[in-house]
Amino acid sequence: MDSLKLYGILCGENFSFLGLVIWFITLLMVGYLGSPLIIWSLFILLSLWLFGIPLLIIGLVTLLLLLFIIKPLRVVLISSSLMKLLKKLDFIPKISPTERTALEAGVVWVEGDLFSGKPDFAKIMQEPYPQLTEEEKKFVAGPLERLCDALHPWKIHKTRQLSSEAWEIIKKEKFLGMIIPKEYGGLGFSALAHSEVITVLSSRSISAAISVMVPNSLGPAELLIHYGTEEQKKYYLPRLATGEEIPCFALTEPGAGSDAASISSDGVVFKDASGQIKIRLNWNKRYITLASIATILGLAFRLRDPDKLLGLSEDIGITCALIPTLIPGVMIGQRHDPLTIPFHNCPTRGQDVVVGLDAVIGGIDGVGKGWGMLMDCLAAGRGISLPAQSAGGTKLCTFAATSHASIRRQFGLPIGKFEGVEEPIARIVGFNYMLEALRRFTIGALDKGIKPPVITAITKYNSTEISRKVVNDAMDAMGGNGISMGPRNLIAEMYIATPIGITVEGANILTRTLMIFGQGALRAHPYAFKEVESVEKADVHGFDAAFWGHIGHIVRNGFRALVLSLSRGYLAGIPAGAGPLAIYYRRLVWSSASFAIWSDIAMGTLGGTLKLKEKLTGRFADILSWMYICSAVIRRFEAEGRKSEDLAFVRFSLKYGLQQIQTGFDGIFDNLSVPGLSWLVKGFIGAWSRINSLSSHITDNLTHAMVDMMIHDTPTRERMIDGLYIPKDINQQMGRLHHAFKIVNQADTAENKIRKAIKEGRLPKKKPHLLIEEALSQAIITSNDKEVLLKSEAIRFDAIQVDDFNEEQYHSGTITESSVAGLH
Repeated sequence: MDSLKLYGILCGENFSFLGLVIWFITLLMVGYLGSPLIIWSLFILLSLWLFGIPLLIIGLVTLLLLLFIIKPLRVVLISSSLMKLLKKLDFIPKISPTERTALEAGVVWVEGDLFSGKPDFAKIMQEPYPQLTEEEKKFVAGPLERLCDALHPWKIHKTRQLSSEAWEIIKKEKFLGMIIPKEYGGLGFSALAHSEVITVLSSRSISAAISVMVPNSLGPAELLIHYGTEEQKKYYLPRLATGEEIPCFALTEPGAGSDAASISSDGVVFKDASGQIKIRLNWNKRYITLASIATILGLAFRLRDPDKLLGLSEDIGITCALIPTLIPGVMIGQRHDPLTIPFHNCPTRGQDVVVGLDAVIGGIDGVGKGWGMLMDCLAAGRGISLPAQSAGGTKLCTFAATSHASIRRQFGLPIGKFEGVEEPIARIVGFNYMLEALRRFTIGALDKGIKPPVITAITKYNSTEISRKVVNDAMDAMGGNGISMGPRNLIAEMYIATPIGITVEGANILTRTLMIFGQGALRAHPYAFKEVESVEKADVHGFDAAFWGHIGHIVRNGFRALVLSLSRGYLAGIPAGAGPLAIYYRRLVWSSASFAIWSDIAMGTLGGTLKLKEKLTGRFADILSWMYICSAVIRRFEAEGRKSEDLAFVRFSLKYGLQQIQTGFDGIFDNLSVPGLSWLVKGFIGAWSRINSLSSHITDNLTHAMVDMMIHDTPTRERMIDGLYIPKDINQQMGRLHHAFKIVNQADTAENKIRKAIKEGRLPKKKPHLLIEEALSQAIITSNDKEVLLKSEAIRFDAIQVDDFNEEQYHSGTITESSVAGLH
């Protein structure tokens, strides 16, 4: 054939190249729009005809396409054989009963959009951004403030316990019953109020925050609310709300940490001498918060019924029960020492402990259902406690580091003016904005009544990891003030305690490498879990719908990823009125399309072995995480009224997030083995990805603008640290630093008047503090300015001091804030 018919038909022999371009653009459009199979079939047949393919071949292709278009034929002739082949080759991953329970816990939320390759940001931006009720605000301003007043972090550190006054407030004001409904004597708070309390407490005392958060997270109250019998609820919940009963929940064992499903704690059903059915329990647990002071112990164990007294199987499965700690055989009282942070973290053992069936949460109907209960409750708990603790600690670091950078001077300038110090402080304040956005957005889902396990895993993992970066940056920025222990040190406790949050409620390594993408790849993917289920059930019709839907999904996202990459996202559909964030919407849509297609390529090439490639799944988890975090940041900006002064923080967060997404893709392209095409992935595609990067670098001007707002007394700074407990007592370091910050900023305003007068020649060239009287006499400053200037130096000097002790004080363990107030 001298020339392709397409050339002449579309635009004449002289414009053949243009004809090919038109055909290629049409191909991209058909793929990008996710056209149905009938449209693809017509396009393929038309293309064959245009390219001059013989009619016989076109006829054969037509018959083949009809096999796919006519569903009954496709099911019988293609899908059934394909399903058998995939099962025979063990290509579809096998899911254990415990994995299935975890996968079926909770619901899919916006992660489904991000996994789709075509996220609907107009819908995502309509998701709730919750606010406290008036009742909850009164609690924060009242009981919570009083509890923080009663907490003295240095005293807690030295005495290694919360005071009796603090415990009395915790019990009296029902801090242990925040999640318990009002009809059962609790406070009935929203997830946001629960989170807000932990955020504020974490800025004051991590020990107190943990002591309050755990009973309101995974534990007896949470399990009873959702699964308990009415009798169990009426008896236990009012007592738990007031602290009459102190709860703990025993899950982790020496041999069952991350793999909680392999617990060996044992319960055996038997009949006692009177003929009543009982359970004999033996357990050995560790890392159980509050166990040493608990009066009621929630226990996860594997229940066996060798004589089938319950009429069920011999191995009934994981079960949860409530065990009074005073009954014979329960051993508590010992404590672990988690990095010297003095909350009750303990082992507990049980030997031949006998309880009735009424101890099982949910009674007889609850036997064997403990794993589902735990997965469902963890799906919510991961999104509240540790993200709130991380947000509170990050706000504390933001307050401490920016105050210190404003107050402390070197070479006549606040150290925050030096770019070397400005750099870590910019990360601190940027991450602070990011974490608050992440906390609020996730809480919005929980207060909506849904429990998205992938999202809460993302939130827990990333909030604790980001806060780890924050406290390390704060240590660098504060230098000696960060490392010198004492009542003046605001960040040492957070620095020491950081690894605790990293290891609990799903250790971060496990959460990143297995849960976020491992669960997400099946749960959030529109077809993957349906394919697995249909193969397991030998449901050929279900398999047909899922498999060919999956193929269409792959084709669409392949074209979308290509088009969006070539256009750098400019062809992405974004919400109307996106304004200054339009480019970031586009980059996130582009990221989603690329993530979707490469997820499918990884699953398609590695099959069931993908979950063993934890470095690879960790990179996919990072991409999914940062797409979600960026979405949360945009949602915060939109919900808070698009404040122009926040744009610097928003742009920092989104640029940083897109950089992390790019890093994830780079790692995937360097390490994903695609049979026969690895050279293409690692070579051309990887190189193109780096050249065509998702994000530019964060500029120095951007970070300067962020820090400048935070080291001066601005409304933006006040909003960014809202949610901190700041005592009114200026002899306590938070109060002292807050007071010094205000005075020093006032003094800077007065000092700038003197500097301006020097520059204009109205005052001689001397240091401003030597010109106070002369400036006052010329009315350059006011008498109030003079007063502020004179006292600011003393206040500044006092605020940056670190604690020192004599030998007796150092070794006594009784040093308090008041006893060091006059040491300097």
